[in-house]
Amino acid sequence: MTRIYLIRHATVENPRNLLYGHLDNFRLSPRGREEAAALGRRLSQSGLRRIVHSPLERAQETADLIASQLPAPPEVIADPELREAEFSRYLQGVPYWQIPVRRPLWFVHKARRGLLPGDESYRVMGGRVLQVMQRVAAEHPAEVSALISHADPLQAAWILLEGRPQNEREMHRKMVDRAGVLEVDVVAGEVLAVNYVPPPSATAVAPAA
Repeated sequence: MTRIYLIRHATVENPRNLLYGHLDNFRLSPRGREEAAALGRRLSQSGLRRIVHSPLERAQETADLIASQLPAPPEVIADPELREAEFSRYLQGVPYWQIPVRRPLWFVHKARRGLLPGDESYRVMGGRVLQVMQRVAAEHPAEVSALISHADPLQAAWILLEGRPQNEREMHRKMVDRAGVLEVDVVAGEVLAVNYVPPPSATAVAPAA
């Protein structure tokens, strides 16, 4: 059996509450760094051998902090297929509450993902995460690996893994929180189990000095 952890990056420093999408210079907040380190401590006995991450800074930083807590240094590899949702390039740079006014194509995106140029359907967006997962599982059978991506791609991947309806309600009904983990067990390319593990608790994130 091969175990793959699908991980959402930890909390980002974002005082202006912008949708940051693919923008540079959005790194983890102090809280996010604590979350990632706590997740690394949680995974320290898992046998984690490699971490494949989105090229965006927040995902790379999450990967590096998890790796720093493991007893043996894992491979840490960037893969562009784990990137943020493509449509966020249109939305980025705007405060969340202004999106409906300043980015009106958001309404079309919410009504039917994949209809607009530069948008991705649930199957395409989640599928690229699952393609990386299956490739890593095939190349490293019976080993433990982690993939670090972003909210929408992971939500879509979870929908596909469970065979749920591909709609906006399902994208928000079951959420992968920041530093949350989907544990996926794979045998010979077949997914046997999917289990969601919430982020580390506040106690784990901020241990006593």
